[in-house]
Amino acid sequence: MKEQLIGRETERKALQEYLHSERSEFIAVYGRRRVGKTFLIKQVIDTEASFMFTGAENVSLEEQLLNFYVRLQKCYPAAKRCQTWIESFNQLEHYLESLPDGNKIVFIDELPWLDNVRSGFVSALELFWNGWAAHRTDIKLIVCGSAASWMLDNIVNDYGGLYHRVTHQIALMPFTLAESKEYFDTYGFNYSETNIAEAYMVLGGIPYYYSLMQQGLSVAQNIDKLVIAPNGELSNEMPLLFRSLFKHSDDYVRIIEALSQKNKGLTRSELLRVTKMHNNARFTQMLQELTTCGFIRCFEPYDGKKRQLMYQLIDPFVHFYYQMVIKNGLRSAHQWEQMQNSPLYYTWAGLAFEMLCFNHLPQILTALGISGIKTDVYSWCSPASAEDGAQIDMVINRADHCVNICEMKFTRGEYDIQKTEATKMQHRLDSFARYAEPSKTLSLTMITTLGVKVNMYSSIVQKQITLHDLFQ
Repeated sequence: MKEQLIGRETERKALQEYLHSERSEFIAVYGRRRVGKTFLIKQVIDTEASFMFTGAENVSLEEQLLNFYVRLQKCYPAAKRCQTWIESFNQLEHYLESLPDGNKIVFIDELPWLDNVRSGFVSALELFWNGWAAHRTDIKLIVCGSAASWMLDNIVNDYGGLYHRVTHQIALMPFTLAESKEYFDTYGFNYSETNIAEAYMVLGGIPYYYSLMQQGLSVAQNIDKLVIAPNGELSNEMPLLFRSLFKHSDDYVRIIEALSQKNKGLTRSELLRVTKMHNNARFTQMLQELTTCGFIRCFEPYDGKKRQLMYQLIDPFVHFYYQMVIKNGLRSAHQWEQMQNSPLYYTWAGLAFEMLCFNHLPQILTALGISGIKTDVYSWCSPASAEDGAQIDMVINRADHCVNICEMKFTRGEYDIQKTEATKMQHRLDSFARYAEPSKTLSLTMITTLGVKVNMYSSIVQKQITLHDLFQ
């Protein structure tokens, strides 16, 4: 079956709007490796592009310029081979000026790979845009790259010649559960919503990872085949992932490794202590870039007063890699299938389901009927000096003076609250109430896969959200 563009409705409509505007546009698209940036752009521009070029990884300036010339000559036979990027962009200008009236789409992919040492590429791009394209109304320049730090530093947030020149930016994020379901339904996998959630909890909604899955195999079998097996197509993906995104990627990996050891997150000072990195602007920048790319989240714990910001790993694929592959040594075929009902599996699944919930906050707010109300989402734990040691993973603090205390539970059936668990839940509510604003109304909210089983203890729950709600 021919590949189809799944989901991406917001991004697709935005791109189409930009491409048909009445001014020249400079559009930057960025996102992590394998998230589908190039596929989205090519599907939207289809055959309308006047010129498309892709940078090559780890090749010399001379080879990049030759590749550019070869590509340009195919659509502009008069093109001349050039020795610099300024000359090459000048040739591109001549070609575009030779075209009939109408919008002219230029798509340059893997932009960071073109920026060799002393290549002069960024300066030439600045001159092309500032000195020529921006003064016209018909040039639609789309640039794209997986090296998020380079795209943010040199294009989106540049303070040099491209300062405020990007007219639009699209940060392409992984699929949601709804988009994941559309993908699996389109390609005939016949997976249940729970199956799709389990695939998401490992592969994190990355379209390319999904594309490697094989029909007829269970989710567990596919994970074994792709990630766990020594020769699996994704068995060595982690080292490539951060190397493709960030310069000096080892520093980013140190941050990720530190957060992978602390499920509830670390403060900046704790991160600095664990990683032994310097407390400077670069450290701030790395945290911002990891947040922008969706690997971590930054949040302020709730205790009624200001506290240090916390940073928490929320990327499912990275979490699975560190928790199951590295920490527990999963590297043999069929190991994941054999662990499906083990305590280790449910420990991982509980944490992975929490990540899934944090990655679907808009759906949770909609299910609660509060999407139009200002909310702040926190984690909370009682002060270190307190004796109760209570901890709540998700607190939704609402402007209407209500607070949803959320418990997230992954099970393959209805969640059966027993006396011990009900006592723990009540303890957390009581502990939180001692530190919360007196005017707040607390509501225990259960987020589960298939709902809460009705029994003598289930009345403690005021609100319920199921996995199905997160697919909306």
